[in-house]
Amino acid sequence: MDDSRAVASSRPSKGGLLGSSAVVASMTFVSRILGLIRDVVLAGFIGATANADAFFVAFKIPNFLRRLFAEGAFAQAFIPVLADYRASDDERAIQQFINKVTGMLGGVLVAVTAFMMVAAPVVTAIFAPGFVGDSAKFALTAEMLRITFPYLLFISLTGVAGAILNSYGYFAVPAVTPVLLNICLIGAALVAAPWFEPPIMALAWGVFAAGACQLTLQLPFLSRIQRLPKPVWDRKDEGVRRVLWLMVPALFGVSVSQINLLLDTVLASLLPSGSVSWLYYSDRLTELPLGVFGIAIATVILPNLSDLKAQQNSEQAKRVLDWAVRMVVLIALPATVALWILSKPILITLFQYGAMQEHDIAMATLSMRAYALGLLAFMLIKVLAPGFYAQKDTKTPVKIGVIAMVSNMVLNVAFVFPLMHWYNLGHVGLALATSCSAFINAGLLMRGLRARDLLTWQAGWVKFLVTLILALVLMSAVLLLIPPLMQEFAALPWWRRAVQLAGLVVAGALTFGIVAYFGGVRLAQLRSPSP
Repeated sequence: MDDSRAVASSRPSKGGLLGSSAVVASMTFVSRILGLIRDVVLAGFIGATANADAFFVAFKIPNFLRRLFAEGAFAQAFIPVLADYRASDDERAIQQFINKVTGMLGGVLVAVTAFMMVAAPVVTAIFAPGFVGDSAKFALTAEMLRITFPYLLFISLTGVAGAILNSYGYFAVPAVTPVLLNICLIGAALVAAPWFEPPIMALAWGVFAAGACQLTLQLPFLSRIQRLPKPVWDRKDEGVRRVLWLMVPALFGVSVSQINLLLDTVLASLLPSGSVSWLYYSDRLTELPLGVFGIAIATVILPNLSDLKAQQNSEQAKRVLDWAVRMVVLIALPATVALWILSKPILITLFQYGAMQEHDIAMATLSMRAYALGLLAFMLIKVLAPGFYAQKDTKTPVKIGVIAMVSNMVLNVAFVFPLMHWYNLGHVGLALATSCSAFINAGLLMRGLRARDLLTWQAGWVKFLVTLILALVLMSAVLLLIPPLMQEFAALPWWRRAVQLAGLVVAGALTFGIVAYFGGVRLAQLRSPSP
C-alpha cells in the first residue's frame, strides 16, 4: 500500500468507542458553551421581542433543512454506502463515489437555495402564518430569510466533509466546526449590529458568514487524507443512486424530532408574541446534553455499525447498540432531573439581562421542563436510528416517523388548546407534545430493532438501572435541599448567580457519581462493548 492509501485508510481508534465519543463530546462541549454565551448575548440584545421572533424563524428554517440534509438523511445514507466502497479497497472507486455524491448534492442544494431566496415571502407565510397579520414582522422575517438561506448550502456541504472525515475516524474537526457559528453570531451582535438598520439584520449576515467559514475550515483536513471532493454531476452513477434511494425516505425518518420542532414554530407563531423565543431559549438548553452526548455517541457508532455490517459481524453490532443505549440512559436520566429542578435558576443566570424580562424567564422555565421530560427519548432516537441505517433500511424509520408525526399533531391539539384557553400557556403544550411523540418514536424504533434481533440486552442491565435510580433519588434530594435563594437570586450580580448555580451542579453531579461508583459503574466498563 502506498503512502496516500495508508493515510486515507487509517482510522484513529485510541480509547475505543468511548474514547472516540469523548473526542466528539469534548469538541461539541466547547461549541455548546460558546453557544450558551451566544444565547446570553442574543437574550440581552433582542430578548423575546417581535424582532427576535422574526430572526429565530428566519434562522430556524434553513437550520431545520440543514439538519435533514447534513446531520440526518445524508449522513445516514452516505456513510453505510461509503463503508461498502472502503471495504472494496479500490481507491479510485472511492474517490469517484465521493466526487459524484458531492456534485449531486451540491447541485440540488444550489437549486433549492436559489428557489427559497426568491420565494422567501411565500416560505415565511407557510412556516410562520401568524406573522402575516403583522406586516413589519412579516417583511423583516422574509428579508432575513433571503440572507440566511445560503447557510443551508454551505453547512450541508460541510456535512458532506464531516461525514467523510468521520468515516475515516477523524471526529474532532467536524465536532468543533459549529464553534464558528457561535463566534460569528456573537461578533454580529456585539460588533457589527450598529452598522445595520435595523441592527438585528447583522445576525442574519452573521449566519451567512458562519456557513462560509465552516465549509472553508473542513477543506484542508479533507486534503490531508486525500479525500477532497471534485464535484461531478452524474445522477446515473450506481453509488449515487444507492445514496439517493436511502436518503429520500431518511429525509423524513431520521429527523422527525426536528420536523416536530418546526411544526411547533408554525403553531407558536399563532400564539402570543414571545412564544417562539420562549421555546427557542428553553429548547437550546435542553439540546445541550443532546448535542454534547447524544449526537456524539450517534456520530461514532454509525461508522462502526456500517463497518460491522460490511464485515457481517452481527454479534458485535448488537453489543455496540446495547452500549450506546446504556450510555444514553446514564447521561439522559440525571440530565433530565437536573434540568427539571434547576430550570429557573439556569435561565435566570444565563438570560435575565437587558431585553429579557422576568415574565419571559417564567414562560421559558415551563417549556424547558416540558422539553426536559423528553430528553431520554430525543437521545435514544439519535442512537437507535443508526441501527436501521447501517442495515440500509430506511423504510422502517420512515413508517415509525409517520406514526410519531401524526401523534405529535394529535397531542398538539390535545395539549395546546386547553393550556392556552385556561392558563395562557400554549407554548408549553407544544413542548410537551414534542416530548411525548419522541417517546413514541424511540419506543417503536427499539421494538423494531429487537424484533429483528439487531438489539439484544447484554448482561448487567438490572443492576445498572437499580444503581441509577438510587443515584437519581439522592441527587434530587441534594438539589432540592440546597436551593439557591430563589427570591433573591434574580437580584444577584451575574457572577454570584453563576457561582451558586455551579455549586448546585457540582453537588448534584458528585452525589450522582459517587452513588453510581459504589453501585459498580466503572469507566472501564463503559469504554466500549467487549468483543
